[in-house]
Amino acid sequence: MLTNKVFMKKTKRGNILKIVREHYLRDDIWCGSAACQTCPADENAALLDEVPEPVSERFAFPHYLLLDTNVILYQMDLLEESAIRNVIILHTVLDEVKHRSAVVYKRLRAVLSDPARKFYTFVNEHHKDTYVEREPGESANDRNDRMIRTAAEWYGKHLAPRVGKKSAQAGVRIVLLSDDADNRAKAMALGLSTCSALEYMKAAKATFAHLLDKIAQRELVSESKDPLFPSHLTMLQIHEGIKGGKLMQGGFLASRENYLEGYVRVEGIEKAVLIQGRMNLNRAVDGDTVAIEMLPESEWKAPSDVVLVDEQTDPGDMVEPDPTFSVKPQAEREPTAKVVGIIKRKWRQYCGILLPSHIQGSTRHIFVPAERKIPRIRIETRQAATLLSQRIIVAIDQWPRHSRYPQGHFVRALGPIGSKETENEVILLEHDVPHSRFSEDVLACLPELPWTITAADLQRRVDLRGITVCSVDPPGCTDIDDALHARRLPNGNIEVGVHIADVGHFIRPGTALDREAASRATTVYLVDKRIDMVPGLLSSNLCSLRGGEERFAFSCIWELDDEANIRNTRYHKSVIKSKSALTYEEAQIIIDDAKQTNDVATSLRLLNRLAKILKKRRTEKGALVLASPEIRFQVDSETHDPIDVKAKQLLETNSMVEEFMLLANVSVAEKIEQEFPECAMLRRHPCPPQANYEPLVKAAEHQGFEILTTSGKELATSLDKAVKPDNPYFNTMLRILATRCMMQAVYFISGTVQRDEFFHYGLAAPIYTHFTSPIRRYADIIVHRLLAACIGADSTYPELLDKKVNSNLCNNLNYRNRMAQYAGRASVALHTHLFFRKRSEDEQAYILFIRKNALQILVPKYGFEGTIYVTGRNNEEIKTGVRFVYDEEQQTQRCGQVVFRAFDPVIVRLSLDSTNVQHEKLVFELVKPYIEGFSVKAQGAAAEVETPKRKGEPQQTTKSKKNKKAK
Repeated sequence: MLTNKVFMKKTKRGNILKIVREHYLRDDIWCGSAACQTCPADENAALLDEVPEPVSERFAFPHYLLLDTNVILYQMDLLEESAIRNVIILHTVLDEVKHRSAVVYKRLRAVLSDPARKFYTFVNEHHKDTYVEREPGESANDRNDRMIRTAAEWYGKHLAPRVGKKSAQAGVRIVLLSDDADNRAKAMALGLSTCSALEYMKAAKATFAHLLDKIAQRELVSESKDPLFPSHLTMLQIHEGIKGGKLMQGGFLASRENYLEGYVRVEGIEKAVLIQGRMNLNRAVDGDTVAIEMLPESEWKAPSDVVLVDEQTDPGDMVEPDPTFSVKPQAEREPTAKVVGIIKRKWRQYCGILLPSHIQGSTRHIFVPAERKIPRIRIETRQAATLLSQRIIVAIDQWPRHSRYPQGHFVRALGPIGSKETENEVILLEHDVPHSRFSEDVLACLPELPWTITAADLQRRVDLRGITVCSVDPPGCTDIDDALHARRLPNGNIEVGVHIADVGHFIRPGTALDREAASRATTVYLVDKRIDMVPGLLSSNLCSLRGGEERFAFSCIWELDDEANIRNTRYHKSVIKSKSALTYEEAQIIIDDAKQTNDVATSLRLLNRLAKILKKRRTEKGALVLASPEIRFQVDSETHDPIDVKAKQLLETNSMVEEFMLLANVSVAEKIEQEFPECAMLRRHPCPPQANYEPLVKAAEHQGFEILTTSGKELATSLDKAVKPDNPYFNTMLRILATRCMMQAVYFISGTVQRDEFFHYGLAAPIYTHFTSPIRRYADIIVHRLLAACIGADSTYPELLDKKVNSNLCNNLNYRNRMAQYAGRASVALHTHLFFRKRSEDEQAYILFIRKNALQILVPKYGFEGTIYVTGRNNEEIKTGVRFVYDEEQQTQRCGQVVFRAFDPVIVRLSLDSTNVQHEKLVFELVKPYIEGFSVKAQGAAAEVETPKRKGEPQQTTKSKKNKKAK
């Protein structure tokens, strides 16, 4: 049967086109039920059970569930439970979910692909009895609801008992599950069995009663006569307010230190706008896009200097008044605003713990997220006794005006609080790191084994297997994506090659593997595991440039003179065979051992000599040599628990590899931008605002050094000069502070910003990109494709040259890259806690910052930072008889005759405080200089340390032996 779909389309010029499309209808589409004897069976399709066993007793008869769109969009946590079976998904609903939420659609497809779940997709749009035309004036949503009711009616009649058919068929009926009250009312008028997801699960059988916890609370239930928050403006009011200049919009950033404070970043305004107080925050959650209204200047505030944590445990809605923030001078106040509307929520699932209820047997509980920036969430659960010892996941459903906290529902338990496996999972989930197994669609894109390089492959590539190529990487590295070579040419110049794994050969544009890699964007490195961007067959095998194995590469080869000046550059797809996969230490030993004169040693020495010239030239141009307190754990091979930890040591070979990777990235950036000036994927590092440098400049001033920050070169030069012979770690600490002043480097598309904004501040490079790590960064894969198109090794495709598509891709790359960094730091913090659970140590440390109520400490051996609080709340004495005096002008803390200044050496004790199961923390206590009533006694022999200057006294040294026992 043929019918026509007619719709109108408006062109760019404003003309109206009438479009008619043919729509075919059939009467032989299978209903999917094993109880049906009418439809032609499809042996390959998943069957609905002949006699279904529902989880709910709301309807006493055997039935299939037919879902509307809202149930899928909002109750996916319930639908993913294996107990929910025998479900009909209409093609109309599937299509609407696809257009409204890509995330939910992907989750639904995963359920549909599992035959054991008994979810059947019925193509109602093409069945002659279930297809309905859109009526004049009917909205698309109303038409879809009518399609759903029509399909439910048809199923009811289709499965009705017939003479001579199976008797079991008489008991199978349809229940329409809908969270739309209007749709339910119309369905009841037609005589259909229907209810909401909540009503259905309230009548769940005892075995499945726990599933009620997974229902998203969509219906507003007011429990308070008076609203606690101002109402939000409608989208129309927000649009008009922004258009008229009364309102502004931006992303909301909640404070970690003060739950009643946050900021909104508004485009075009350099400094974020302050939001302070519960009413002004008005239910905004970190990450939301909000509309704000500026307050009169007389109501502007200064950021609070008080750490404020929400400690209320009552799940009710009584709100304590906001604490009084200290009044600051007018000069310190910042532009302040209030949130008047929510433009887009960025809610996700949150990890955390459940607080025990004060009321025995209560189902209402408070959930405390692990992320301090997220408010507490009120949920209802009947499993509290079990969940109190677990890390759990909760989703926010709504935040009504009458509720002090947002309301949500329990999703699932992760495992026991404190176990390493559970806490690792929390890190990945909290930082939104995709870490599920690669799907069958993705794995189907991989080459079959055994894989070999063919004669046809060699014809299309430059054969470099005879060149002495080797890789230099950290110990244990299996995803080797770069290798190097250097050799003398007959004309006396030096040929240097950077050879990068040709990942693009295996990942073709538009495939499931390509889409997955683009979504993941980066490999994430935790202390004891790696979350790969691409499957292990590629990352650790076929793409990895392992020693002694032939591999595809993308080579960047220069001819350099002895002063490292580039004479010419060429690029080509190649085949290489690495002579050796070395660690940094192994390569350094070869370079330093004059007895070794083989090809690998000669190549490494040439590379190392040229790298030193390149580095000197970069620093002279103003490239910054910064520092960060990185540490490396030694992990037990069986338990994967940390057994030792030390600060990362950098060798000359680290710098050697880095210099040639930087040179390759700059060369490739110039090439692709020249060829594709509008759509090259590049990386820039914005120059920080001068205000960012204030902590660095002040800290250096107090030590008698002037740090100039008007240009990168001035900063680099003044950092080089800031050296204290009596404190060898001083310059490193200054560079750590300088690192904290920097902006985030980001990916961007060349045609979207002005040419003078391409600059990479930290590297002092006019143009830069990422080419050298395609196994672990998706940006490099795009750059490889652009470079391949430049040299004719591959063709372009529409998305590669689409600025808008790739700008959106850059946004995801920047987000995933940032989250991967945070996840890595969180993993270090977790393993630090594991390392110190059963030990405490006294270690040499330095004061990094002097705070109003604390000393911020850095321990070089481990790279740890921590805080020693010297005053309690309201600046009172923290311990009886001990009083510290803070001098803001001199940036000092004084207790009696002992004066503490930034960069002073101290001895501290490190131990773990596990009293707060949600947030274990490493505790720093002062050992030396010893202050009676405040410091702790040294463990065993006292450690040797230079005591900070006492007021009016010369520097003194206290000597003792340091415990050097290996940990």
